[in-house]
Amino acid sequence: MASHLIILPILLPLFAGLLILLEARQRLWLRRLTGLLATALLVPVVLLLWHQAASGEIAVYRLGNWAPPFGIVLVLDQLAALMLAVTALLALPVYLHACRGDDQNGANFHALFQFQLLGINGAFLTGDLFNLFVFFEVLLIASYALLMHGQGADRARAGIHYVVLNLTGSSLFLFGLGLIYAATGTLNMADVSRVMQQGNLVSPMLLQVSAALLLLVFSLKAALLPLSFWLPGAYSAASAPVAALFAIMTKVGLYAIWRLWPLLFGHDASPLDGLVAPWLWALALATLLFAAVGALAATRLAALTAWLVLVSVGSLMAVITVATTQAWAAGFYYLLHSTWSAAALFLLVGLISSRRGLLADQLRSGNDLHPALGILFILLAVMLIGLPPFSGFIGKLLLLQAVPAGIFWAVLLGSSLIVLVAFSRAGSTVFWRQQRDIFAEKMPFSDLLPLLLLLAMTFALIIFAGPAHEAMGSIAEQLMNSQLYIEAVLGEQEVGQ
Repeated sequence: MASHLIILPILLPLFAGLLILLEARQRLWLRRLTGLLATALLVPVVLLLWHQAASGEIAVYRLGNWAPPFGIVLVLDQLAALMLAVTALLALPVYLHACRGDDQNGANFHALFQFQLLGINGAFLTGDLFNLFVFFEVLLIASYALLMHGQGADRARAGIHYVVLNLTGSSLFLFGLGLIYAATGTLNMADVSRVMQQGNLVSPMLLQVSAALLLLVFSLKAALLPLSFWLPGAYSAASAPVAALFAIMTKVGLYAIWRLWPLLFGHDASPLDGLVAPWLWALALATLLFAAVGALAATRLAALTAWLVLVSVGSLMAVITVATTQAWAAGFYYLLHSTWSAAALFLLVGLISSRRGLLADQLRSGNDLHPALGILFILLAVMLIGLPPFSGFIGKLLLLQAVPAGIFWAVLLGSSLIVLVAFSRAGSTVFWRQQRDIFAEKMPFSDLLPLLLLLAMTFALIIFAGPAHEAMGSIAEQLMNSQLYIEAVLGEQEVGQ
């Protein structure tokens, strides 16, 4: 059973999505129940996979029992298990929030939600570059429709930009795959690295061009500057549960770079060694500063939150380029914090918008709000700014310790100060200037439950900060040792040939 467990994060949302499509649209309760059961079942599955991967063993699942590099393989190491866990623990509260009524604003929300999870989980598990492209397309096609869920001029405009840019990225992805196959004769990630180490490249120049195209594509998916202009508009236009789920989407692009870094860029035999890091380092710092300024200029709460997602992209890309075990461990911890806290803020913005009428999430004084919403806003603001004693503070402290470069300290701390000003302005405008009795409105606990679940995860990062950071260090060490990955996928005999 343990060996087949690896494919369940793909099969569960696949069959759930297909089943939901067959169910009658009039039976909304049945579609919700099917989606909720599938999403909830993902949690114990990924936790079992995490327990399996925590031993340090890299598990390989050969579809059709075809031996790599010719067959399709799924690979479960600690990084893949971590990303699956982050996604499943994010998806459940987001889905609960959507079932409050956001799912009724358009057709096929529940099936699209499952197909989105299918693409994300598949991207984390695949050991093949072509199937990485396939899963990217699955999650992107689902995200196109989810972004448009609920209709509206803003969503249509943002959706067109999002679709055009990602279709362009997909075309470049295919070109990159063709060139990397021409250079190495394979698309299996481990086998590509093996060919590079053995010096059997058809043309190092082809590999450099293909790697540059792949980095361009992944940077577009991650929204790295100057390819980041689409993100604030798209995320702020989406409905609250969709935007919250999209909090993991940029991390898929970062994951792809993280996965390929030790395999393609991080060893002496690579013709790309030393060529990539300086450029990505500069772009990461520029993205971080640009996103902080964008948050300060935001005129809507959803846009402010979207810019904060971009802040996390810049921070994480910076630690990827440093490429040390300590930096990557800090980055993994910060990834957990930034994903869950940004998703929680998106859900909170959705609750605020639904209670302010025509003002929605605009940064303008207006209708009063329940005190609970104000308290949660302050809590999330402090968390995302990075003030003690919350997970944001611990995450940024780890980043500063891992990356001693003065310019990184200046940009990270400077961006935190700018975000502090942005939150202060937003909070004082929306919550402080009230017009009626603030205790008049009732706040059902069921409305707050999904948000509280996400907050509980961030508080767990505080309580178990030591063990969590230790686990992140183990992930970084395993990822750094690309030979372990290659031998697990290809076998020691094939590697030595």
